[in-house]
Amino acid sequence: MVTQDLRALGARVASASKLLARAESATRAAAIERAAASLRAAKAEILAANEADLEAAEAAGLSRTALDRLVLDEARLEAMASGLETVAALPDPLGQIVAEHVRPDGLHVRRVRVPLGVVGVIYENRPNVTSDVAGLCWRSGNAAFLRGSSSALRSNMAIVAALKEGLAEVGLPTDAVALVEDTAHEVALEFMRLRGVIDVLIPRGGPSLINSMLEHATVPYVLDGAGNCHLYVDQAADLEMATSLIVNAKVQRPGVCNAVESLVLHVEIAEELLNRLALVMAEVRLLGDERAQGFSASVEPATDEDFATEFLDLTASVAIVDSLDEAMAHIARYGTGHTEAIVTGDKAAAAIFLAQVDAAAVVHNASTRFVDGSELGLGAEVGISTQKLHARGPMGLEALTSVRWVLEGEGQIRT
Repeated sequence: MVTQDLRALGARVASASKLLARAESATRAAAIERAAASLRAAKAEILAANEADLEAAEAAGLSRTALDRLVLDEARLEAMASGLETVAALPDPLGQIVAEHVRPDGLHVRRVRVPLGVVGVIYENRPNVTSDVAGLCWRSGNAAFLRGSSSALRSNMAIVAALKEGLAEVGLPTDAVALVEDTAHEVALEFMRLRGVIDVLIPRGGPSLINSMLEHATVPYVLDGAGNCHLYVDQAADLEMATSLIVNAKVQRPGVCNAVESLVLHVEIAEELLNRLALVMAEVRLLGDERAQGFSASVEPATDEDFATEFLDLTASVAIVDSLDEAMAHIARYGTGHTEAIVTGDKAAAAIFLAQVDAAAVVHNASTRFVDGSELGLGAEVGISTQKLHARGPMGLEALTSVRWVLEGEGQIRT
């Protein structure tokens, strides 16, 4: 049973979405630019709110990974504002003609991009998601309905207040972004059931959030799933390159979904590569199969569960394989469909891997950390979809639109 207050808030967001969908492209872009300026102007208030969230989170014993996702500083806040400006400058997807043709009877048929309506996002920590989602939603003519976690409530409230100023300054309804401030678990379940209000729901969080959504949601959703990302080092790999890519993909920011969690090493290069890794990323705990343990004393025994785990920390699994086919079979068994990479100088092997590995993103000779909305030119992302329908991979403006069939005739009738 959805409470009256939540339903009423949702109704206001839905009304705002209709006005936003009709707004001129320049007006929507201006709102985003003003919101970026408001974020900068409210820097002191936002960072103070974030500091209070961090103190409470540390006292509650949140993990290092969760704290890293929660923390804001001047650099991250500036990145949020700059990200909004980047989104504002992107081409407007609304009204874009995806395809058109004229039928033999003269009927003119087009498929045109239109907004989804109300985009609901339920997320944990990550206050930067608040501004990223709002900017992408407004640019694509949608309203953003947000339900963050209790750990980031103060930060999210301060950010949303600044975002609303951007809307007000250009005359758009401030309910085009709304935050559910009641962070009770029961309210999260109600949020997932706002059928008729939320047009699409996107979760940004761990397995418990995803499982709860799968069990309770009654609104359409896009899965932003786990990232058990693999990096396979082929026997034809440049080991200096492979070492650099592994260190970047694992160590640069281990608590994000596009970090590498699982190393798959061809037996011919495994021992030398593991020795290199022991020198350059000794802080990473490696859990491997028997052959990996035999090649390096730094590798601890792995369980079958370890190979399927998204660690989100300085831990990685290691599997030794005899062939490309065996590597792809291992990835198929344990992967989550997020991002899978191969390091090799063999173009034929790379082509097979890129064509046959089933994931939202496949990568050759580059870090998995590039599978990110801003890095791929989307400005930002509302999530990374690991499902196959509607959207797959980083979700930018186009993923927040649908298409409408537009038929124009001169009195044609069907016979």
